[in-house]
Amino acid sequence: MKKIIMYTGPMCNFCDAAKRLLARNNATFTEIDIASKEGLMEEMIKKANGKRTVPQIFVDEYHVGGYQELRELEKQNKLKELIN
Repeated sequence: MKKIIMYTGPMCNFCDAAKRLLARNNATFTEIDIASKEGLMEEMIKKANGKRTVPQIFVDEYHVGGYQELRELEKQNKLKELIN
């Protein structure tokens, strides 16, 4: 299985929705809360090519984007192929 990393923030409904979507697809992921430690937000912004919103989701080195992009992959039946 591929390594999935999700940058999240506090009180983020889209983050919660992305976590549920990944769980529904039996995907394990590492959550990085950008509010938990100094510098994590800057790390996320750099990896996400300047995107500042959460969640930001990565599968191995591929930048999926946020919840909307993740949901679109699921609707197109492309998510399982990406995460397995």
